[in-house]
Amino acid sequence: MTATTPDQTAEALLRTSGAWRNWGRSEGSRPVFRASPSSVDQVQALVRTARERGLPVKTVGAGHSFTAIAATDGILVDLDQLQGVISADVETGRVRVAAGTRLHRLPELLAPYGLALPNMGDIDRQSIAGATSTGTHGTGLGFGGLATMITAAVLVTGDGSLLRVSEAENTELLPAVRLGLGALGILVELELQLVPAFLLRAVEHPEPFEVIDEFRARVEAADHFELYWWPHTDRVMTKTNTRLPLDAGRAPVGAFSNWIEEEVMSNGALALMCNLGHLAPGVTPSINRLATKVYGDREYADDSYEVFTAPRRVRFREMEYALPLDEVPAALHELRAMIDASGWRISFPVEVRAAAPDENWLSTAHGRESGYIAVHRYVKDDPEQYFRAAEQIFLAHGGRPHWGKMHYLDAAVFSERYPRFGDFLAVRDRLDPQRVFRNAYLDRVLGA
Repeated sequence: MTATTPDQTAEALLRTSGAWRNWGRSEGSRPVFRASPSSVDQVQALVRTARERGLPVKTVGAGHSFTAIAATDGILVDLDQLQGVISADVETGRVRVAAGTRLHRLPELLAPYGLALPNMGDIDRQSIAGATSTGTHGTGLGFGGLATMITAAVLVTGDGSLLRVSEAENTELLPAVRLGLGALGILVELELQLVPAFLLRAVEHPEPFEVIDEFRARVEAADHFELYWWPHTDRVMTKTNTRLPLDAGRAPVGAFSNWIEEEVMSNGALALMCNLGHLAPGVTPSINRLATKVYGDREYADDSYEVFTAPRRVRFREMEYALPLDEVPAALHELRAMIDASGWRISFPVEVRAAAPDENWLSTAHGRESGYIAVHRYVKDDPEQYFRAAEQIFLAHGGRPHWGKMHYLDAAVFSERYPRFGDFLAVRDRLDPQRVFRNAYLDRVLGA
């Protein structure tokens, strides 16, 4: 079956679809059709066909969101054939990329221009459109999430037309389009503000749990600071990254040492630990205490993307909340007390990061310096009780949940926690009045 534009100049093949599941195996759906358009015209044709047939259409990237944000029983569209650099201006650092471009491809694509993303999270499997649309971020109080890098965008709206948004055209829509949850249209092109390629010097070191009380001071003193706390222990693993020019010289971890740390310990040993904890929960505290003694205590310098990211092969589920920065220590103390009192055995570490305030309407860091607390559970363990209890702590401290990670909130709560929530809904009404891009998740978090 094909989808065509009114003048028959483009068509996109629709194929029958089997079941779809996300990476974390927390959500799934059974679309009627799948499509992999290879041009913007074909994306437009798909949207028009969906509208005419009364079918919802959703876009999926790597499926790394733990929510059902990409799930649909209509047409599921991937942009895997829309990848690569469209144009680059080395002088300004502005680069236009196709929306389906995967983050892990960007270092190679940007190398000829000597440019790099100013910040990254620790996973690089996502598409650039998926990562920005759900609020993906790294750490560093001087840096916003990936969506803050967007200076212009092109998207296909609910009637199949193209909308260009930039600092010179439809500028008022930028704070909505940069982080749009897939509710405003299908992004097909993004312009990013990049920086000259750089190195990072990483210092990874175990410290006492009480370092969390110095969280503001630590993030203010470093370019990029984060920590991981292993439940049932009194230790955290800290990682401090300092930005360096390329001519400072790389001092990477040796290939064998890196293999031991990233593959044997961070993936192989973690998988074994999680499986043991799943089968015999009582051993989890001892395993976690051992982990704090054998995981990273090292210093090295390498290309920024090599330091920011790490392979994640052990599947898990995740909830992450953004809190006002100064609320992080109290929330972590409460989280620790709750876990200790619960009798649960939590095998995955708690991740803590920070980000600068920004102006994007649905950004978790909108209008405030933010600290992020992420809780995880191994894919074979039921996360609900733990996540629901953690969520109540985070909400009490002014938290906003990451849009691509598990939470239990709806539009009524978000309307109170986002000052520009109503403005975002008005843009949605303008760009997709017939709700071509709706699904159950968006109905829940935005309202129908």
